[in-house]
Amino acid sequence: MANLGFIGTGGMGSGMAGNLLKAGHHLFVNDLRREVARGLESQGAEFKDSPRSVAEASEIVLSMLPYNEAVEQVGLGAGGLHEAARGAKVWIDFSSIDKKTILRVNDGLKNKGWRLLDGSAGGVEEQAAAGTLSLWLSGPKDLYERSLPLVQPMAKNVMHVGELGNAKLVKNAMAMFAAIQHMGLVEIATWLQKGGVSEATFQAVLKNSQSRSEGIDRMCETLVSRKFKPRKSWMPKDVGFGLDMAREMQVPMPFSALAYQMFGIAQANGLDGYEATGIAHNVYQLISGEMKKGM
Repeated sequence: MANLGFIGTGGMGSGMAGNLLKAGHHLFVNDLRREVARGLESQGAEFKDSPRSVAEASEIVLSMLPYNEAVEQVGLGAGGLHEAARGAKVWIDFSSIDKKTILRVNDGLKNKGWRLLDGSAGGVEEQAAAGTLSLWLSGPKDLYERSLPLVQPMAKNVMHVGELGNAKLVKNAMAMFAAIQHMGLVEIATWLQKGGVSEATFQAVLKNSQSRSEGIDRMCETLVSRKFKPRKSWMPKDVGFGLDMAREMQVPMPFSALAYQMFGIAQANGLDGYEATGIAHNVYQLISGEMKKGM
């Protein structure tokens, strides 16, 4: 078993780190909010007061952070990994950020002897806790192969997706694809319902069609049951990263851009406090006039 560090112990990070503890690893953790690490401490993790201290106590550092600036601060800021005088020189970052940031941080750390893998996680907090995430990692293949046994307890499947930064692109891509799917499915369901075909009937049709998938089944079940989980959706942020990159690459992405605008309509009207299916339902209720009728 290894001495591992984990930085960022919020909803996703705590679940991922918890599975490392269950696998028998000794874990050193850090988060700006000490209180969110208490649950892991009660399971045997040891809190450290800085990323530097985590690195110096560990063989490998993992992280799940909320935004670009947090990753830069952990890597290159005061008390960051670059200041570590001993211990870990490998960092696996699973944060939902953009490709440019992880490449910039890698450039700042490689002269200190650090090697990076960047990763992305497909799934939500419940899947992180259950160890059933889909994980995509990119970076040096030899480092990926050595690290694979360490990350497997957190996931139902793990995949290498090429050079450093590609995992961030894959995360953005999956968010864009999911945003289009959510908005498209709810749009068709809204249209069908106005024509007299219920959401439950549409669900049954899809289950017996070539369009069926695990994701479509889950969206339909959520839509029909109206069990929209109150949570902050990170999907718009990841879609935004993808669109920023698309503009730089001069690749037109009109469907992704429109889905992003639909999330913007939901946010502007205070209808975005749910996971993506709930947001899509709310925004289509608004623009179709159904929400006004129900008020």
